[in-house]
Amino acid sequence: MKKYIVITSIFEPTVAVKKFSGINDYNVIVVGDKKSPENYNCDNVIFLSADKTYGFELEKTLPFNHYSRKMLGYLYAMRAGADIIIDTDDDNIPYDNFGFPEFDDNFNLIKTDDGFINIYQFFTKHKIWPRGLPLNYINKKTSYEIKNQNLHVGVWQGLADGDPDVDAIYRLTDNTPCYFDQDKEPLVLQSGCVCPFNTQNTAYRRELFELLYLPTTVSFRFTDILKGLIAQPLMWNENFLLGFTNATVLQERNVHDYMKDFESEIPCYLYSEQVVDIAKSVVKPGIALKHNLYNVYNALCDAGITQSTEMDTLDAWLTDCEKLK
Repeated sequence: MKKYIVITSIFEPTVAVKKFSGINDYNVIVVGDKKSPENYNCDNVIFLSADKTYGFELEKTLPFNHYSRKMLGYLYAMRAGADIIIDTDDDNIPYDNFGFPEFDDNFNLIKTDDGFINIYQFFTKHKIWPRGLPLNYINKKTSYEIKNQNLHVGVWQGLADGDPDVDAIYRLTDNTPCYFDQDKEPLVLQSGCVCPFNTQNTAYRRELFELLYLPTTVSFRFTDILKGLIAQPLMWNENFLLGFTNATVLQERNVHDYMKDFESEIPCYLYSEQVVDIAKSVVKPGIALKHNLYNVYNALCDAGITQSTEMDTLDAWLTDCEKLK
């Protein structure tokens, strides 16, 4: 299995990047931007400079100084024959046990009819929730059952200790560091059960690489959340599920302005439920993944959640993905 870790960074090689680069059986790609060091150099790391081109259609529409440039790393990994692509950031330091479960195996399945679910509640007693969880679910008590069975996971989201992925409301009102319980088994969400997931410690299987698309016309703090919300109805349609596994990285978060984060996250609070409803209504069985993905974004444009120029970038992404299959 060829496994590629994709990171974007504007800094010199960080502690996290250096440690990822030393893990056996993983290839590391760092995607640069205009603010990245001119002479970025780290052993066992492929660096994609913003000053070079790599032969992708996406480069014609992709903006600079934007997190979505990470998509060049995904495409580079696809071209190199990746079987698994792992999303992470340059401030997530991997533990010695870094890795993900198999995608097809027996796992504990969470069954619930409550719609959105706060997955963090199953891994810690601390009152904490993932970025993108609708605010009306923060205090909601979930009714559920857990059953062990053979499952096909499409995406694994690994948790992050220390400063996990939470919203600005949590950081402004509490901000207590969180270390998740290490003895918890992986959990998989049944079809129809939604939890936001991000790009901090996330593994995709080859069949779903098209879902790595990062929208370019939404705010920075919404782009990966939107990506994950859209992905879930599309995964269900392909008979794959979303799974969560315990923390295998420690996040030592780069400096943020929490009020600016809050402003950037407002679409998460306003649109998360609507995005899932739109995706569920648009996705149709018997239609190729790429066409369903395109149709979802077209509907999001009609709803004013993304802008019309998103479709040009998405079209370029899908063109590249088709060439690299």
